[in-house]
Amino acid sequence: MTPPLPLSVVGIGADGWDGLSPAARRELAAAEVLIGGARQLALLPAECAGERVPWPSPLRPAVPGLLAAHAGRRVCVLASGDPMFYGIGRTLTEAMAQDAAVRRPLRVVPHPSSVAYACARLGWAVEDVEVVTLVGRPAENLVRALYDGRRVLVLSAGAGTPGEVAGLLRDRGFGPTRMRVLEQLGGARERMAEGSAERWDAPAGDPLNVIALDCVREPDAPRLPVVPGLPDDAYEHDGQLTKRHVRAASLAALAPAPGELLWDIGGGSGSIAVEWLRAHRSCRAVSVERDEARAARIGRNARALGVPALGVVHGAAPAALAGLPTPDAVFIGGGLTAPGLLDACWDALPPGGRIVANTVTLESEALLTAWYRRHGGELVRLAIAHAVPVGGFTGWRQAMPVTQWSAVKPAPSGVPEPGPQETAAPSRPQDPS
Repeated sequence: MTPPLPLSVVGIGADGWDGLSPAARRELAAAEVLIGGARQLALLPAECAGERVPWPSPLRPAVPGLLAAHAGRRVCVLASGDPMFYGIGRTLTEAMAQDAAVRRPLRVVPHPSSVAYACARLGWAVEDVEVVTLVGRPAENLVRALYDGRRVLVLSAGAGTPGEVAGLLRDRGFGPTRMRVLEQLGGARERMAEGSAERWDAPAGDPLNVIALDCVREPDAPRLPVVPGLPDDAYEHDGQLTKRHVRAASLAALAPAPGELLWDIGGGSGSIAVEWLRAHRSCRAVSVERDEARAARIGRNARALGVPALGVVHGAAPAALAGLPTPDAVFIGGGLTAPGLLDACWDALPPGGRIVANTVTLESEALLTAWYRRHGGELVRLAIAHAVPVGGFTGWRQAMPVTQWSAVKPAPSGVPEPGPQETAAPSRPQDPS
């Protein structure tokens, strides 16, 4: 059987054909089909004689069909800058991995990314810069990157993104931040606009832009750490909140790792799921909450704290767990005595998955004690006291103690754990964006 022709992916910048390497030009000139955005296709000269196919919208669902439609032809896909950096290259590799019918060898010819150009213009070391893309993503994703003194590059969704970013910075106490908008990097029409977020009033410019931020936090703005245990007042809540010190201990027991998925059951304010997601940008979480008002509040807290990708399921567990993707960890903060809940969560976990359950009631404590006897793990009591005025003196006010059971699900009997020579494959693709 004749092997499939390679699929070429060529990065192109604002400098168009003139900025391409000889290897990139050869790929484009030899292609029978050229796929790309209308702007990118317009940069090619007439000597690139292949059929020009603009991307449809939405793009991602159309990829398998486009590849299938041009099977057996030399196809070259145009990408902005580096195709494998927040680019079409990833979309293509994922589509071909999932569908053998459209699978081809991939040949990528990169071009300098907008991040490389921006850092060159600004004199910034690339490795010291946080990069946040807002292309097809909510602006709230930027929140988790905002720290005093940090440098951030924002990949814009369009001409209106700088104004949206300035508004978000003002709202989050980063109004003094210096903003520089770099447009058409590497092209003849390259330009830069500059100002502070609090005084930003520049009109919308070119849609092809990158925003550089020198972050400055106002003295009275909330300070949010990178470790679990955000201040309780960082959350909107009605009292149903895993308090700061218990939350930090619970996240330590859950042990989030990149790419992992959490089920947060009895979400309340969503604090456990929010701080799980803040642990790494590729972490994923679903919060299950039966109260409609609280479910809506979880979504607001997720957006306010920079993790708008948090999934919220309005419903009662265990019924609401049906159809959810397999978790790597489960946290139960409420509803422990619901019939079948612990069994459903334990059964859903893969070997090596973690479960953490907290309670303040004797009834639920008895249930956790029984599960501890059956499955082992750790059973601890967390007691927190705060110093408060007592007349003219100071005394301790004790919060209700929290009983916490945590355990790791073992491999089935006779099935070895993955070792140095036997590595378990990931159960699902990881998404760093």
